[in-house]
Amino acid sequence: MKKQLMLGNAAVARGLYEAGCAVASSYPGTPSTEITEEAARFDDIYCEWAPNEKVAMEVAFGACLAGKRSFCGMKHVGLNVAADPLFTMSYTGVNAGLVIAVADDAGMHSSQNEQDSRNYAIAAKLPMLEPSDSAEAKAFTKRAYEISEEYDTPVLLKMCTRVAHSQSIVELQDRVEPPKKPYEKNIGKYVMMPGNAKRRHPFVEERTRKLTQLAEETDLNRVEMGGTEMGIITSSTSYQYVKEVFGDTVSVLKLGMINPLPVKLILDFASHVDHLVVVEELDPIIENHCRRLGLKVTGKNVLPMVDEFSQNLVAEKLGGTVHRGTALEDAIPPRPPVMCAGCPHRGLFYTLNKNKCTVMGDIGCYTLGAVAPLSAMDMTLCMGGSISGIHGFNKALGQESEGKTVAVIGDSTFMHSGMTGLANIAYNQSNSTVIILDNSITGMTGHQQNPTTGYNIKGDPAGKIDLEALCRAMGFNRVRVVDPYDLKACDQAVKEELAAEEPSVIISRRPCALLKYVKHKAPLAVDTAKCIGCKSCMKIGCPAISIKEGKAHVDATLCVGCGVCEQLCPVDAFESTGKEG
Repeated sequence: MKKQLMLGNAAVARGLYEAGCAVASSYPGTPSTEITEEAARFDDIYCEWAPNEKVAMEVAFGACLAGKRSFCGMKHVGLNVAADPLFTMSYTGVNAGLVIAVADDAGMHSSQNEQDSRNYAIAAKLPMLEPSDSAEAKAFTKRAYEISEEYDTPVLLKMCTRVAHSQSIVELQDRVEPPKKPYEKNIGKYVMMPGNAKRRHPFVEERTRKLTQLAEETDLNRVEMGGTEMGIITSSTSYQYVKEVFGDTVSVLKLGMINPLPVKLILDFASHVDHLVVVEELDPIIENHCRRLGLKVTGKNVLPMVDEFSQNLVAEKLGGTVHRGTALEDAIPPRPPVMCAGCPHRGLFYTLNKNKCTVMGDIGCYTLGAVAPLSAMDMTLCMGGSISGIHGFNKALGQESEGKTVAVIGDSTFMHSGMTGLANIAYNQSNSTVIILDNSITGMTGHQQNPTTGYNIKGDPAGKIDLEALCRAMGFNRVRVVDPYDLKACDQAVKEELAAEEPSVIISRRPCALLKYVKHKAPLAVDTAKCIGCKSCMKIGCPAISIKEGKAHVDATLCVGCGVCEQLCPVDAFESTGKEG
């Protein structure tokens, strides 16, 4: 069989293909995005970007109900959005297999919180598998479908940033097309009105008992006996750190099925070692299970509840040795993220800062508008939270806030969770100004299409939602479009809409500067004879502009000629180089 070096996410996609998955619906979110992007390369799998994770999960459920294996993927906070169908799908079970990938982000590389998705598996009473490398990512995906159909359950596949975005060798196999399961009407199983749901709950409890027995016997969980002075129970990427630090000098119980957890297997393992340790990132899920079994265990009393683990941390806390070449010895200086040169959001945020606006923010690359020198964001909570938040803020303060408070939200995020908040403003009539930052793409996760772009996941023409028409249809009389590269127009739009005594929407429209089809103007340069070193151009925080020897300097390799800095210069020191980028 052919072997290939693959990202963990690509390996999951390969597992979907080999397992005969027919339908995949997801919403992009780091670190899960590449699963569905890679799956879309296989013509045998219908793939789509859904407006949000709840929709994606419901689409996947509908496909499995029809008798085809299906999939949906999301990051950990996306599972919050999809929790409503998730908990009830535990009761209905499935027809064909249904796998749900959720990628946690310990360390919060690209997330607003650090929640542990294992808690969802426990609360929803669903099996969860947790691979530790790319080979397991593919293998566990295929096993997840088998478990799903054998035990009549959706199966959660838990990834994390390090497994999702690291590479290891994967053995490729052929696709096996499972026979379509016929759809049969079954009201008692699939119509979750109270009387039917009451009868399904005992099924869930019995299924958990059977899955616990599976956890005792499955090769997804394995014991690797070594030295018996210390025995470590671990999973996921923590397993890799443990092996790199301790090798075979300790015994390891590696858990690949993380819910439900085994009982006899753990007790037997504990009986063969002198000192039991649990190494797991974030919450003490395995540790608490061990304590309930009456075991004395070292865990979060020495290992942190926050952030990612590493080889160095495991060695430091547990007394091991980091073998040379397996971990960086020196601390890497931080490199804070910034908006790209030519980012269309920069001019709009500069305008909001200049007008001393209170800004309710949202989730996307524009969240960077919160940092200096733009400093134009007061709150960021969750997808869509800006629009609902400004409504509550203005209802609480009335005229005190209405004339100086705005909400900002990206086009993709607006389609995800912003429309219901906007409907609330229209229905319950707060005098709120909402700014949709339309950069014609889902920018934060790497340029995925969304319902406003007119293209699907493969780049083919698709249905396109007209934001202006939508906002007007939702009850807004004041809807206007502005180019964020035009600072004067931005300033006028913000001032006029804040002064209006009714709800309004501003659509700040300019494609992301990184999109391949965007043709940039020639980069700018600074006439040092004119430059007075006032640093007005530095107020926008463009990474292409710096100060050298007291004068502004433009890095021509970064500049896209957007002209925002030109509009700030009081002496017209910026000029075009005339060389198209």
